[in-house]
Amino acid sequence: PLRVYSHRITDSLDGMMDDMDVEFAMRYGNPSILSGLEKLRSKGVEDLLLLPMFPHYAQATTESALKHAYKQLKKMEWSPQILEMGHFETKEEYVVPLTKSIEKHLDKDTHLLFSYHGLPVSHVKRIDSSKNHCQKINDCCSVKSDANQLCYGHHCMETTHTVVGLLGLKPEQWSISFQSRIGPVKWLEPSTMNKVEELAKRGIKKLAIVAPAFLADGLETLEELDIGIREHFAECGGEELTVIKCLNDDEEWVKGLSQLIVQRFENPATA
Repeated sequence: PLRVYSHRITDSLDGMMDDMDVEFAMRYGNPSILSGLEKLRSKGVEDLLLLPMFPHYAQATTESALKHAYKQLKKMEWSPQILEMGHFETKEEYVVPLTKSIEKHLDKDTHLLFSYHGLPVSHVKRIDSSKNHCQKINDCCSVKSDANQLCYGHHCMETTHTVVGLLGLKPEQWSISFQSRIGPVKWLEPSTMNKVEELAKRGIKKLAIVAPAFLADGLETLEELDIGIREHFAECGGEELTVIKCLNDDEEWVKGLSQLIVQRFENPATA
């Protein structure tokens, strides 16, 4: 599914942007970043935008993809003018279509759970150069600071609060959690598995889950959420669970993405 939707997004962008060539590539898997870059070079591209498809910055995702792209460019001995697309967790072009994808699944009895991809706490602590903010103050991810400008947890909270504001939800109508944790190290909390259990035991019968960190559906949404978490919610007493589709190739989202791309080329000095 991830590859299918990525192709559709690429084709849609290609159709919208007559003066640009668009290729998609995968950090792990095919088509590779190297093959995507080779296609663009063969088309005579001189100005290159590297666009990691992650709304929220993390060293394990955004930075890893960019580093790999630069490694391949060096191997190719190709030196186009390069721009990078930064994080866009609160950009209107992203949060508005995200909000619209959610609102049609809500009613007064439905609780909304924002389930983000998890990350080890050590990863977010590394970003805090001050060493006085992350995990040091209460609700550190919700408090805006120079120390967490590139903090994944902070970006997730920023998206959540922006969408909650657009939806007009009260505090008791929504929650946040982190999924896909592996290994024994401490990860961002609460876990989606534990949060769903807690909500069911609180008497929540109708639950809608959205996964804003994933721009296209894949195993994390179609299997982990729609099968594993669905079963767990039912076992804990929940009655109705809706897993909201990712933005995928939603027309308004792809149009918004094209606008972000144009804005980046028009403002090369901004991150």
